[in-house]
Amino acid sequence: MSNFLICLKHGNKYGPNYVNTLEQMVRRNSTVPFEFICYTEDTTGLNNSIRTMDLTGAYGVQGWWHKPLLFNPNNPIGAPGDTILYMDLDVIVFRNIDKLFSFKEGKFCVIRDFNRSANPQWQKFNSSVVRWQIGQHPQIYNDFIKTAPTQVRRFHGDQDWLYSQVFNTKDFEFWPDEWIMSYKWEMRNRPPMHRRQDGIRDFISPGVPNVKPETSILYTLR
Repeated sequence: MSNFLICLKHGNKYGPNYVNTLEQMVRRNSTVPFEFICYTEDTTGLNNSIRTMDLTGAYGVQGWWHKPLLFNPNNPIGAPGDTILYMDLDVIVFRNIDKLFSFKEGKFCVIRDFNRSANPQWQKFNSSVVRWQIGQHPQIYNDFIKTAPTQVRRFHGDQDWLYSQVFNTKDFEFWPDEWIMSYKWEMRNRPPMHRRQDGIRDFISPGVPNVKPETSILYTLR
C-alpha cells in the first residue's frame, strides 16, 4: 500500500510558497515514505518534486468546497486502501509526524475542532488535518456531487459536511488533542488582539506559547 500527503491550493489566497513550504516541512519531519500531491488549477511556482492534480472546472465549487472531491472512492492518485493524509496550507509542522500515518491504522482520523478549548465536550470536526484510505466513506464524495450547489448553501463549510456524513457512522477517530493544536486558542490561550494598520489581526502584545511535548502541528488561524 502507498502513502500520499496531499494539499489543496485554489484561487489567490495562498501562493505557491505555501505549498512548497508545506512540502519541505512534512519531508523534514517524517521518515515514512509518501508522495506529496497538490490539487490546484494553477501549478505556477510549485517545486518540481510536487505532483499536481488539476482542479479546473471541478463541479463549479470554490475554495474549501473542493475538499469533498478529494474523497472520490476512485481517486486516480492511487488504489483502494492506499492512505491519504491531507493538510491545509495554513498549518505549521515542526515535529515528527510519523504517528499520523500509524495511529489507529485504517481509521478515518480528524481533528476535534478547536472550540474544544472552551467546551471540553465539543465533538465537531476540524478538517485541517484528515487521514483516510482511498475508498473509505465514499458518501462524502458521492452524496456531495449529486447536489453540490445545494450543500454549499446549506453548510457553513466543508468540515460541517464531513461531520454530517461521518459522525453518526461512529467509524472515525479524533486525533489526540495534543498532537495538533491551535496557536491562538490553545497555545496562547486567546489573548487580546487588534487590527494592525495593514489590516492584519495580530496579538496586542508578544507572548510565549505553551507547546506540549506531544504537539507536532500548530494551526495558525484559530
